[in-house]
Amino acid sequence: MPIQTSTHSSGATRAVTPNDSTDLALGTCRALYVGAAGDISIDDLTGEADGESVVFVGVTAGSILPVQTARVNATGTTATSIVALY
Repeated sequence: MPIQTSTHSSGATRAVTPNDSTDLALGTCRALYVGAAGDISIDDLTGEADGESVVFVGVTAGSILPVQTARVNATGTTATSIVALY
């Protein structure tokens, strides 16, 4: 998956349902908005078929997590009201 390099704001948003085996509906997002605090587990973009899972611990409510990912894992994710920014 190519990493997006433009710096403009998001042009689309989608609610995220964390899932251990299904990618986000529109593919790789620019960032994640976190509505309710908790941990977020994502697969990073290593360029390999299976990215490595990384857990961001204690993400605060109302934060924008500036990471590009195609998957938010259910396992390890306790934050809720997550929105993918594309």
